[in-house]
Amino acid sequence: MLQRISLLFVLTVISLSLFGQENLPEISYTAKPRKYVVAAIDVVGELNNDPKILANLSGLRVGQEVTIPGDDITAAIKKYWDYGLFSDVKIYAKKIEGRDVYLEIFLQERPRLSMLNYHGLKKAEIEAVDEKVAMIKGSQVTPYLLRRAEKFIKDHFVDKGFYNTEVNIVQRDDTSRVNHVILDVYVDKKEKVKISSLVFEGNEALTEGQLNRYMKKTNERRKIKNFFRTKKFVEENYRADLDKIIEKYNEKGYRDAYIVYDSISRNDDNTLNIKIRVEEGNQYYFGNITWVGNTIYPSEYLSFLLRIRKGDVFNQTLLDERLFTDDDAVQNEYLNNGYLFSRIIPVDLKIYNDTVDLEMRIYEGEQATINRVIINGNTKTHEHVVRRELRVKPGELFNKAAIVRTVRELAQLGHFDPEKINPVPIPDQDKGTVDIEFNLEEKPNDQIELSGGWGAGMFVGTLGLSFSNFSVRNITNLDAWKPLPSGDGQTLGLRAQTNGKYYQAYSINFVEPWLGGKKPNSLSVSLYYTLQTGISSRYGYYGYGYYDPYSYKGDDSRHIKVLGASLGLGRRLTWPDDWFTLYNELSYRQYDLKDWSFIGNFRNGKSHSIYLKTILSRNSIDNPLYTRSGSSFSLGVELTPPYSSFTGKDYSSITDEQELYEFIEYHKWTFKGAMFKPLDRANKFVVMSKIEGGFLGYYNDYLKSPFEKFTLGGDGMSGYSMYGSETVGLRGYENNSLTPYSFYEVDGERYSMADGNMYTKLTMELRYPFTLQPSATVYGLMFLEAGNAWSDFKGYNPFQMYRSAGLGVRIFLPMFGLLGIDWGYGFDTVPGRPEAAGSNFHFVMGQSF
Repeated sequence: MLQRISLLFVLTVISLSLFGQENLPEISYTAKPRKYVVAAIDVVGELNNDPKILANLSGLRVGQEVTIPGDDITAAIKKYWDYGLFSDVKIYAKKIEGRDVYLEIFLQERPRLSMLNYHGLKKAEIEAVDEKVAMIKGSQVTPYLLRRAEKFIKDHFVDKGFYNTEVNIVQRDDTSRVNHVILDVYVDKKEKVKISSLVFEGNEALTEGQLNRYMKKTNERRKIKNFFRTKKFVEENYRADLDKIIEKYNEKGYRDAYIVYDSISRNDDNTLNIKIRVEEGNQYYFGNITWVGNTIYPSEYLSFLLRIRKGDVFNQTLLDERLFTDDDAVQNEYLNNGYLFSRIIPVDLKIYNDTVDLEMRIYEGEQATINRVIINGNTKTHEHVVRRELRVKPGELFNKAAIVRTVRELAQLGHFDPEKINPVPIPDQDKGTVDIEFNLEEKPNDQIELSGGWGAGMFVGTLGLSFSNFSVRNITNLDAWKPLPSGDGQTLGLRAQTNGKYYQAYSINFVEPWLGGKKPNSLSVSLYYTLQTGISSRYGYYGYGYYDPYSYKGDDSRHIKVLGASLGLGRRLTWPDDWFTLYNELSYRQYDLKDWSFIGNFRNGKSHSIYLKTILSRNSIDNPLYTRSGSSFSLGVELTPPYSSFTGKDYSSITDEQELYEFIEYHKWTFKGAMFKPLDRANKFVVMSKIEGGFLGYYNDYLKSPFEKFTLGGDGMSGYSMYGSETVGLRGYENNSLTPYSFYEVDGERYSMADGNMYTKLTMELRYPFTLQPSATVYGLMFLEAGNAWSDFKGYNPFQMYRSAGLGVRIFLPMFGLLGIDWGYGFDTVPGRPEAAGSNFHFVMGQSF
């Protein structure tokens, strides 16, 4: 090609001389090369780029001396071809005057992409492939880009198990646009390549079944044990599984194990046979472990931290975990005390027979002091809100545990994506200092609840607003309203529920987590009002345990009203450890009843409840949205004054309900505990175990509170605070169906009353996340539950539980909070309510765990 172009250049010069340009020298193809000076360079053709830029690509310049014929023109043409952007290149000598030559470069640019069409793929596959191919409309279509697109498409489907995928890219002109083409990409995935047989040879210490389990993503088809596991063959996963086999052998002490060979043969039915031969070698054990270079900690203490004894099976994975990765690893003992630059190097000191002696060579170095703590990414939350949660401060010694704890505290705020909190130490060993950089990513955590539900013959609408990063001090600053003043970490909640005359509930609450701004002492204030009347759109009058479709239908003068307020103070404790918090609350609640027949024998009048609530809790969970590790325990007590002890009244003889219940008295105890444990190294599968219980006690047997009881069963969201009851969910059963009832007579009529004074509940869940993105956290779960409620200790039987099992899903959306649905199956028949057990669906809103 280059020779033909050079010949074209020479012939062009000759032709110019033949047309009477007398001042041009006579040039022939056999003439000797002569030197000319480039007087001008013009670029012509249908161009999309600046001709001056294209001229510069040639490497030629005006004033340059070139040899004709010679390498200068040839090199310029080669450069254009090397760029790969042109389909045709020609260089002409437009004119020669003496030693001056005027060059004209003709370029045909490669066509540009007008449209890209995929054939043979589904919509989701097209989106995935198109993202990887990344061919933008308007870009030049070059052979390289076509080869690249074909490779990316094939690689994409190979990763999916389609090893025989064929890709054919057809290029056709776009008649509506000059020098533009349409690409039609035809993809034939063929069938997935699956594994017909997987055979091991040479294995004695580990069975074939064990080796099959270690091959997580390489499994035989037509095996029941592999029903839920992938059977497709993916080269990358297969090689990773081979490494897992060796890793497992190493963990069993076979440190010399290796794969002798692995063979893969193809069958006519598009399946593969895999044969793997292993050489196990000998099993090794830990021998003597000595420490060298340690001056800070004695060898005995380091051996205690290592927790590996002479004679234990040699396990390289365990050794690495105990030295470096576990929370209480040896390396972390140094890192938690400032020795950032310390190193531990395990060395095989001696190998004899089946024993390995190790020498731990330690370089302790100097302690590192924190120089700066840098915070990035807090675009909404004010910096002082972040800094007050820091457990690391300038001037202190480096402490890895304090950094980990800081990450946990920042995640608990809820203002940042917990998966993206990234602390980065920036050490300066020469100065003996380190900067700690916390990289954060804000996530929206204000929530709106707008919902409606149908139940008990009525429609209830809900509107709730929760502002989790509110700022009271900026209320008067109009510039801070975007749309509300925010950034100080305060919580403001507003909520309203109603279906008209039958039911209404309104509440407002405010929480300041750092009262005064210097210590983590929280202030909580709440106000609420609820109303329920005797009106129902369908049933008329509703109470616990049954519906009465006839009595008092449409009588809105019958009601129960509850007005309440509370003031709470909480603080973090340092003993027994700094995971503990203590919360105290003083509350007042007024009950106003008129002809209300579902609160025992109290039907008319007003009751007042003044109580002090104290909750001692310990919370060490790592992530409030998808918890992987840690625990949460709380012990709470509510106490009212024991009025009956100092009024001097004989309550056994009082028949006036207003006098009897003017002031409510009780003592209420609750306990809740949950633990989380990851089951795999990726920390995805998590098991949650929970136990909870409560007891409502009385100071006087003749003055038992008709309020503050426990109702059990269902989704845990039914029942209203106006009754003063605490609703406890137990999936697999209808709402409130497991609550015991007592009966009483008034004027010869028999009534029922919920009478759950104590309960116990056990829960176990297995969770797995589907996505942990800031825009949505989604995880599935399977659960086992058991629980029951009783009226008194005499009937209490912790082995008499209503059992259930099921599965569900949770979705956390920043705007709406936690939403979910569960399907549960109750195994035990409920006396008097056989329909309450069996298959039940439950909706979840706003509950954590």
